[in-house]
Amino acid sequence: MLSNPFLFTLLRHLPASLASWLGGWLSVRLARPRMKLRDARARANLALLRPDLPEADREAILTRRWFNIGRTLAELANIDRLVSPRHVRVIDAAGYRTVLDMPGPMIFLTTHMGNWDLMAAHLKDATDRPPLGVYDPPEDPRVAAQLKRARQSYMGEAITGSGGAAREIMRHLAKNRAMLYILVDERREQQVWFPRFGRPLPPSGNLSIALRLARKTGARLTPFYLARTAGAHFDLHWHAPLDPAILDDEAIIAAADAFLGQACITHADEWLALHDMDLTRDGHMPTPTRM
Repeated sequence: MLSNPFLFTLLRHLPASLASWLGGWLSVRLARPRMKLRDARARANLALLRPDLPEADREAILTRRWFNIGRTLAELANIDRLVSPRHVRVIDAAGYRTVLDMPGPMIFLTTHMGNWDLMAAHLKDATDRPPLGVYDPPEDPRVAAQLKRARQSYMGEAITGSGGAAREIMRHLAKNRAMLYILVDERREQQVWFPRFGRPLPPSGNLSIALRLARKTGARLTPFYLARTAGAHFDLHWHAPLDPAILDDEAIIAAADAFLGQACITHADEWLALHDMDLTRDGHMPTPTRM
């Protein structure tokens, strides 16, 4: 959808909820039949993460997932209209406000679930902390340019995780009460390394970067995510900040892993990375303890 300027403009001119539905419809009807490998990979992973479910129930989850992914892509055209209490309900809003008002820098950790771009936009709108978002750009340069323009409009500042990014992030977190928004379920080497789902994996990638930044700057780490409730409506769930001055790295990882990992299983029907990972590979067989 991002590579089609006409469709993107059409979605922008439609009511936000209708545009979201249209994106879901197009995803199920057009994208899913053309992405058989990703569909098969998601099916195999879901069978390992939810062996308790009958096959028919897992297929229903996969169909909803394709619809939700299409919704998320279409909603990018209307992010500004979705940053509203009518579309996003914060669970324990008073507690969340207390977290946002804490002193010092903060690193927000999340996954590709619900609508991660809306999550960033809602966060920027909810606080006066100087924002910075880090993301991996798509391979298509046209899509990458359009996505960067869109994200800068609601992240405030958005950079790619390329060379020199670490220095720029360090300078940013040195600002008073600065915040960093980072996705920790990125795909590397044809695998997703976090959440761990019981796999004996050391911290790596974006999670490892977040831990090192937290140690160097004293930033607290706050896991959070959006879960879609109906259509273009969401609940924002958050975890109490994890303080590197009190917790060691393994305790921080365990808390973030339990919170975000369970969310990805519970809301597998809206988790993008389900088709990016391969849990059938040696050393990656999951042992989920909760459903």
